[in-house]
Amino acid sequence: MSQKTFWKIEYFGLCVNAFARKFRLTPQLAYNYLQKYEGLQFLNEFYDVEHTLPLADTLESLQKICARNGGSL
Repeated sequence: MSQKTFWKIEYFGLCVNAFARKFRLTPQLAYNYLQKYEGLQFLNEFYDVEHTLPLADTLESLQKICARNGGSL
C-alpha cells in the first residue's frame, strides 16, 4: 500500500467519525449515509484539496453534498 493510500484511508476514517459525532450517529450509520448520498465519493475525488482544509469545513461540505443528493441531516 502506498503512503498516499494509507493517509487517505486514515483521513476517511477521521471524517466519518467526526461526521458521526456531529450528527450523533454511530460510525456505521454515518458511513452508510455518506456512502448512500455520495459524501465518500466527494472525499475520494477531492481528497487532495479537502485534507488541507479545516475539518469543520470538510464536514460542512459533506453535509451540503449529501443534502444535494437527497440526504436530510
